[in-house]
Amino acid sequence: MGNLVAIVGRPNVGKSTLFNRLTKTRQAIVSDEAGTTRDRQYGHCDWCGREFSVVDTGGWVVNSDDIFEEEIRKQVMVATEEADLLLFLVDAQNGLTDWDSDVAKILRRTKLPVILVVNKVDNNEGIYVSGEFYRLGLGDPVCVSAATGSGTGELLDLVLEKLPEKSREVIEEGIPRFAVVGRPNVGKSSIINAFIGEDRHIVTDIAGTTRDSIYTRFDKFGFDFYLVDTAGIRRKNKVSEDLEFYSVMRSIRAIENSDVCILMLDATRGIESQDMNIFQLIQKNQKSLVVVVNKWDLAEDKSQKAITYFEDTIREHFAPFKDFPIIFASALTKQRIFRVLETAKQVYLNRKIKIGTSKLNEVLLPIIEMTPPPSIKGKYIKIKYISQVPDTKIPTFVFYANLPQYVKEPYKRFLENQIRENWTLTGSPINVFIRQK
Repeated sequence: MGNLVAIVGRPNVGKSTLFNRLTKTRQAIVSDEAGTTRDRQYGHCDWCGREFSVVDTGGWVVNSDDIFEEEIRKQVMVATEEADLLLFLVDAQNGLTDWDSDVAKILRRTKLPVILVVNKVDNNEGIYVSGEFYRLGLGDPVCVSAATGSGTGELLDLVLEKLPEKSREVIEEGIPRFAVVGRPNVGKSSIINAFIGEDRHIVTDIAGTTRDSIYTRFDKFGFDFYLVDTAGIRRKNKVSEDLEFYSVMRSIRAIENSDVCILMLDATRGIESQDMNIFQLIQKNQKSLVVVVNKWDLAEDKSQKAITYFEDTIREHFAPFKDFPIIFASALTKQRIFRVLETAKQVYLNRKIKIGTSKLNEVLLPIIEMTPPPSIKGKYIKIKYISQVPDTKIPTFVFYANLPQYVKEPYKRFLENQIRENWTLTGSPINVFIRQK
């Protein structure tokens, strides 16, 4: 996966509007259920055949109306550390503010390409006003109106021009890639060290060295995979660790570059909003999942009852996707470390499952006959035939029906559960499509 573009700027300059405009080509529609609002801040943009990820930094600040400048400054710092290019958004209607000048100071010091974007330029008058932003010392301002879309094409051309070409790492195809993700201090480094042994290569702090190599080949004990690494790398001027945004930015790359994500939770702290954010990134990118509850050696109650309660809580939080393995481990005492690798390998294989058409129809059609889709407006929906689509990233099944538009989400979920009950797809997301016969 390619580059990461971050949008920074003070509140109400139109960051979200620009974000929606850039990602609208393929932006997933996010429901208004609790917890899903945050993942509106991350999406993919496809322009002239090149794809990159976009992050709107504004979405990660508490109560964005009265945010402290300190918080935003922190976020700008994080963005300069993690992104490949920054879009610095200012507002033509409000003109230049002291705060813009402060941020520009930080941005002038960074080695990253920065594009100064003047938003809310809806007429020629706005273009004259935009001249004052030359004082920021960030080169020519690009005038756009995120609301109407004017100027965004030119902006995207410029983004592609300035994005660094990714050095292609030589990684063998067909070898699984596992990423260890989770919020700070949950034990990602410890578990990677436990996998690899303590002699892992220390990455130097020279700018640029950290970005390049993210794959570590692991080839022993009958395993062969790449570890997609983010945890082991620490930058010098690391921003305060508690920043939620930090762990999200950190995780994006690792998740996009992997097949299976090993999501670490902390047994002593339970599930927090940050864990949910990272889980949503995994889902949005359709990656397979293994959940590891780390620091299990520190848990006070290790009874079966406690384990069951913990498992149920995790599945409840991550619903409707519940079919994934949960392992209680300790990176420190190396308890069940091996099991984590075995499970990740199995989950990767589940992702590759091929089910014959005749078998699918033989098993599922009788079930569908017993519980057909509910009829709508007196119309009966008949599903006549099922097949798996070959060569897709994740297992994808098509159900051919006479009235596909009437098959609603709950019934699709029922079909997914039936597939999961009859075949082992643990840990892997699957797609269910209803098509016209």
